[in-house]
Amino acid sequence: MNKQQATDLLHEKIKNENLRRHCYAVSAVMGALAERLGQSEDKEKWEIAGLIHDVDYEEVKDTAATDHTKVAAKWLEELEAHAEIKDAVARHAWKFVEGAPEPKTQMDWALYTCDELTGFIVAVALVKPERKLSAVTLDSVTKKWKQKTFAAGVHREQIEMCDEMLGIPLEEFIEIAIVAMQTISTKLEL
Repeated sequence: MNKQQATDLLHEKIKNENLRRHCYAVSAVMGALAERLGQSEDKEKWEIAGLIHDVDYEEVKDTAATDHTKVAAKWLEELEAHAEIKDAVARHAWKFVEGAPEPKTQMDWALYTCDELTGFIVAVALVKPERKLSAVTLDSVTKKWKQKTFAAGVHREQIEMCDEMLGIPLEEFIEIAIVAMQTISTKLEL
């Protein structure tokens, strides 16, 4: 499976533009994390995992607590996706989907920890007067981070595992994500 096949699958299965944009954001952050963690040779795999991590969500949204990533696994098998990509997609649902395995590899943990962060950064951008990613800074994110009522549905403890599981301090992790998302701001329409 290459990036074009992953993009085609995403566009075939996901019609909601906001969900597509979320996947684009996670893909960009995953690519930046691959670089930061010395996995440049596997950067495309990391980006693909981010791009398709929620590819089955529209199909299983009513039964997501038991089925999310399981339908995707079948599609990825058919497209002969690399085992690391399939594993990362399955493991990003850990603690949220019944039976989802715990992340093991750096790629798994990167996807698990950055998934929710992208949504938090978008929320910060949307409360800025400009409503643009270009206005988002580390300082603006960390100020909102401390406000537990802001984006209350975001599992901050999941994101905070970046330090323990990836060796990337939270502030650096946030900065990496902001910069990665800003590089595709046009695609994200932010």
